[in-house]
Amino acid sequence: MPIEQKYKTTHWEWIDVTAPTEEDLQFLNERYHINYLLLEDTIDPNHLPKYEEVGDVKFFLARESTDLERRTLNNISDISSKLGIFLLPKLIITTHRAKSKSIHEVCEELKKENPDSISRDHLALKLALRIIKTFDDESRNLLEIMDTIENEIFLKNTNHTNQIRRLYKLKRKSGLNTRILNISGEWISKFKTLALEEVEVMDLLDKQKDVIADFDHVNAQTVNLISMFLALSDQKANQVMKLLAIYSVYFLPITFIAGVYGMNFDNMPELHHKKGYYYTLGLMAVIVIVTFIYMRRKKWQG
Repeated sequence: MPIEQKYKTTHWEWIDVTAPTEEDLQFLNERYHINYLLLEDTIDPNHLPKYEEVGDVKFFLARESTDLERRTLNNISDISSKLGIFLLPKLIITTHRAKSKSIHEVCEELKKENPDSISRDHLALKLALRIIKTFDDESRNLLEIMDTIENEIFLKNTNHTNQIRRLYKLKRKSGLNTRILNISGEWISKFKTLALEEVEVMDLLDKQKDVIADFDHVNAQTVNLISMFLALSDQKANQVMKLLAIYSVYFLPITFIAGVYGMNFDNMPELHHKKGYYYTLGLMAVIVIVTFIYMRRKKWQG
């Protein structure tokens, strides 16, 4: 059954809806008088986070980070999933299309506490903190990946096209997560309107700011790594060109000599000399050795 009663106390009741269908939305609309347009927002996979209040219903549409590895990172649904929170008098309703890590963790936490000692608004705050924590976990994961790539680039001296793809993917993820968290500021700030102490709400706001700062750091460092990686690639390409230029210096004079004697004019006495061939080869060897010694002294070797 998609509609499940998670907890019921003397003060509030928690109903959870997983992968709601049109029939489920119709039931919630008729049973709890929730505006149907708000319910429709919960099934739109790409809907942005927001807050709305209609009558006695306070609606928080949040997004939590997911562990799914997507090939494409084009929109926010590739890295996050929706979690709708409806607050009604003595009732809290959560809706989500897939399994929610935040709801699972809050349920496990409630098993260790007495739900009667927690108000409806405190339960909503717990859910909000867990939602932000999923992004905190993702930011730490991206930081670890970034450190690994950095070590591979600078310590292991790798030069693979795959590194650019990994860095690009890292940048896309951090950018999308930052966008979600910035937009989430609207519904997070609305927790000030609930029956909560200011210090509790500030803890949620501070957590949001910390995670945004982490993703901004990841994004900035990734851009720097991409620039450094491209610079190192260019430097290695320059080293190859330098090495080819040095070898061409060795062969340029002896190629010139070979070209001259390859013309086979009759008035070239060296062609009729008994040891002219060996003298010419010796001259070429001397030129190469002298060029090599000169370059070594000038420190022009690659």
